[in-house]
Amino acid sequence: MRCSRCGAFLDTDSRFCKSCGAPASDSEETRIARPEPSVPARYDADDDAESVVFTVRPTMLFIKIGYVSAVIGAVLLTILLALISFIEIPWYFSLPIALGLLLIPAYKHLKRNMIRYTLTDSKIEIDYGLIARTTRNIPLAKIQDVTVSASIPQRILGFGDVVIDNASEIGGSTILHNINNPRHYADLLLRELRRWH
Repeated sequence: MRCSRCGAFLDTDSRFCKSCGAPASDSEETRIARPEPSVPARYDADDDAESVVFTVRPTMLFIKIGYVSAVIGAVLLTILLALISFIEIPWYFSLPIALGLLLIPAYKHLKRNMIRYTLTDSKIEIDYGLIARTTRNIPLAKIQDVTVSASIPQRILGFGDVVIDNASEIGGSTILHNINNPRHYADLLLRELRRWH
């Protein structure tokens, strides 16, 4: 018997050709079992990542009005203290008192920055706090209804509340207070809800 590759004579009991190493034609094909390289399963970090639809805070309208009013009040208070003739008040006393009026809108501004509403593709997050933060999560699957509520002054000024009725709360509703253009954000929320209901 000859080798099918090189034509050399093969022994009857040999499985391989002694010249070229090819397997003998009548013997079983020898397969070398090689271990598969162990490749760890690829984990894509974006698989579980949520996409943010919007992030919104309460309106800045009242804070801007408060800053303008505080500046006007500070100027008027400084002029009034300068016009008092029977008591002479130095400017370095009257100026800090007048500038103290700015602390009122600054406090309201700080309170506004302590609240943030975020809608992702699976839940609503409501963050409270400035340094130490508390986050409430409402899964979209638990939301039953979304309502836009705005009084007449709120409608004129272009803001309102978004009322979310859900099954996960004891009270049954969560309110996103004083949001600019609330109908737009309610529509975005309803669009995400269609994927869950």
